Amino acid sequence: MSGLNLAQQEAVNYMHGPCLVLAGAGSGKTRVITHKIGRLIQSGVEARRILAITFTNKAAAEMRERAKSLIGRDAKEVVICTFHALGVRLLRQDGAPLGLKPQFSILDTDDVTSILKDAGGTTDAATARQWQWGISLWKNMGLNAAQALAQAKDENERVTAMVMQRYEERLTAYQSVDFDDLIGMPLKLLVQHEDVRAKWQQLLGHVLVDEYQDTNATQYEMLKLLVGDKGRFTAVGDDDQSIYGWRGATLDNLKRLPQDWPQLKVVKLEQNYRSTSAILRAANNVIQPNPKLFPKTLFSELGEGEPVRVVDCDNEDHEAERVVARMQSIRANGMAKDWKDFAVLYRANHQARVFEQALRKAQIPYKVSGGQSFFDRAEIRDLCAWLRLWVNEDDDPAFLRAVTTPKRGIGHQTLGTLGEFAGKYKLSLFGALFSSSLGSVLNARAVGSLQEFGRFVNDLQYRARHTSGAEDARAFLTEWLKDIGYEKHLYDGEESEKLAASRWTNVMDFCDWMAQRCGGTIDDTAGVQVASEKKNLLEVAQTIALLSTLTEREQDQNVVTLSTLHASKGLEWPHVMLVGCVEGLLPFKLEDEDKPSEGMLQRLQEERRLMYVGITRAQRSLAVSWTKRRKKGRETIAAQPSRFIAEMALNQATVKEDPREKLKALRAEFAKKSADAQAAAAAAAK
Repeated sequence: MSGLNLAQQEAVNYMHGPCLVLAGAGSGKTRVITHKIGRLIQSGVEARRILAITFTNKAAAEMRERAKSLIGRDAKEVVICTFHALGVRLLRQDGAPLGLKPQFSILDTDDVTSILKDAGGTTDAATARQWQWGISLWKNMGLNAAQALAQAKDENERVTAMVMQRYEERLTAYQSVDFDDLIGMPLKLLVQHEDVRAKWQQLLGHVLVDEYQDTNATQYEMLKLLVGDKGRFTAVGDDDQSIYGWRGATLDNLKRLPQDWPQLKVVKLEQNYRSTSAILRAANNVIQPNPKLFPKTLFSELGEGEPVRVVDCDNEDHEAERVVARMQSIRANGMAKDWKDFAVLYRANHQARVFEQALRKAQIPYKVSGGQSFFDRAEIRDLCAWLRLWVNEDDDPAFLRAVTTPKRGIGHQTLGTLGEFAGKYKLSLFGALFSSSLGSVLNARAVGSLQEFGRFVNDLQYRARHTSGAEDARAFLTEWLKDIGYEKHLYDGEESEKLAASRWTNVMDFCDWMAQRCGGTIDDTAGVQVASEKKNLLEVAQTIALLSTLTEREQDQNVVTLSTLHASKGLEWPHVMLVGCVEGLLPFKLEDEDKPSEGMLQRLQEERRLMYVGITRAQRSLAVSWTKRRKKGRETIAAQPSRFIAEMALNQATVKEDPREKLKALRAEFAKKSADAQAAAAAAAK
């Protein structure tokens, strides 16, 4: 128990009934869970009868390692897994009453989309994905197709419910389940079959649930049936970090605990071991307007630290420049030495693009977490392959991608023969095109097609070398895309015209970005002309080709992290830049606030929790930025700072709480609890 504070010790030592541990951000919840596993084993609970449930495989692996280092070999016997992995275990062992064989199949997303297309009689993948989303929400609410149809609100929901009926019939015929079934079907099994329920309640001596605030309705019911009336469980979570309402998570699960188990023990972990007092004060202020199920206030013994800074910027480009400048300044001042000490957090995936561009320009390595990098999109990688080939004719992977995208009548058999020929004579694929011996292995038509492609690339390379200036570069790139038929290629390859249009917009944005770097000035979209070095298109292509190699290969790579706020949960960095804090982004666009509905208020509260999560990722410094103008589609509109910036109350005179006084009060509280418990035990003995 050494190294645990008083609240953590109380949570670890309470083993005789239901326990809710309200673990504030950075308060050591994983430490509590692993120590409680050890304490349960020490008290006589067999390791194999302890179940610890997490929400991701990564979290389960980390908890397993922590448990192993603390407990030793007994940790191998403890079942540490996700809700879905537990569902698989239940169904493999006891799924026969539901008509499942032990070796049933688990479908991935592509499989589900394919089956839904068939069930709904469509070839449109986008429509199938919409059905999939609706069906998933219903399943997480514990509804089957008949129940969903009965409560459908409109024609779209009625159609989705009817597709769901045919979809479920196909899953039964295929002896298959989808990801949501791994919760719904075990719940059905436990509800309908008392013998199975009794077996699992006997098997489990104690259940621990991490990130409890992220559970949905079916997961709660599943937990309730697994632990039974005795309620031997420990739920660890934080109502202030509940940010997954859009995928079915509900705070009602926290409300239901004291109702279903009146004897529930509640322990609050309020001491934060991650952040400075200045950062925690901003976090406490932001979350304060939300209604509280169990009020708590985070505090820290790490000192006041750097003040939280609010940075106002002209637009997104200016914001990205200031973020990069701040990172460089922090490193220059010796406050950080590694790029991995920095994170840029934002509300939506599309916000990453401008920061990627700024980091590439400054030659700062980065990785994108929680969303696809703009430069990793298939359409951008297609174009970069052509650019790489202009710069380096010996780049074989770039050659293969360019020669087949878009297709130009050169088949895989021809390319295979070309590859064998190039390998035999130790040539690059491009270099082999004009070999006088190529006709000995390929017919004249194939050789002609390959050489035509080669001459086209040489021509593009020559013209790119002699093209400079933004307008000329833009005209060249537009003509090139037309010559290769890239827009048609995108539309032909997508069943959804909307998705094809979105990909084409990405292509246009990329070309605009390229063209700007060929000019003597760059228009930063706010009408401000920023001077830059004039380059020809081949030089710009060479820069992109070099920078495109800056991709992450290891998780511990020394790179800046770009991440959505949702993906940042559970992580921490010494220095955090929370960007794009404007109304319409954070909080995300809400309906008419003059007539707020209950649903709108709930969404606003979740957006506030998202801001709280972002703030509490920072250890030593936090900068929050907003822009006076922002892009909306192709337009630039005026923007307003997020209401959450004012709610941080950074400019208000604040009485700074002495953490020593907080600790003194907590010790007094725990001493009183201990004395009361001893008195109760003495009375019971009499």
